[in-house]
Amino acid sequence: MTIAINQPIQQQPLNFDEFLARYSGNNRYELIDGEVFDLEPTGLHEEVAAFITTKICVQIDGAGLPCFVLQRGLLRPSNIGMTAFRFDVAVVAPDELIKEPLWSDQSILTLGSSIKFVAEVVSSNWQNDYARKVEDYAVLGIPEYWIADYAANGGTRHIGKPKQPTLSICTLVNGEYEIQQFRGNQTIVSQTFPDLKLTAEQVLRAGRSNPHYSTTVVD
Repeated sequence: MTIAINQPIQQQPLNFDEFLARYSGNNRYELIDGEVFDLEPTGLHEEVAAFITTKICVQIDGAGLPCFVLQRGLLRPSNIGMTAFRFDVAVVAPDELIKEPLWSDQSILTLGSSIKFVAEVVSSNWQNDYARKVEDYAVLGIPEYWIADYAANGGTRHIGKPKQPTLSICTLVNGEYEIQQFRGNQTIVSQTFPDLKLTAEQVLRAGRSNPHYSTTVVD
């Protein structure tokens, strides 16, 4: 199975300004603790991200919510050095953007309060999605975080054994994420979008019969 590549690509650590100077024009790179990762998403990765975006946009429009969807945005947390996350999908609150020092000129977010929802489609370097981002997104106060693992890349400690395609929905409660996992035909539950009527399989298969998607055991 072909999966997205997500590996550090440089030897010397970079600070945020150096990262921007080299990679700001290409949205396939992110910076974590000074290491630059080339996300290079596969087609299936992008289909899942696009499906999530489409369904969330319908919810926002239908309910008239004061927010919009941002894809491949850059989040440079003000309290974390040498890091700039490149999320796959985020729901942003326009009223909060006036507080963002970099938004007008560079479309970079720095405050968790600007983000109401974020989704990451898991690639080969699944540790960042399941561990690092779970911790940092919670500290930033992002209310809901989806981890869409369509290829069951995550370790067994995160998605169990036997490994199966899994959608993990992290909901912020008292400053920490409570994680609920959905698989197959289970109907997902979202506090941010309670009227969302989708199964985990629909999300992980990007809403169609995907020949590369399998619910069989992944070693």
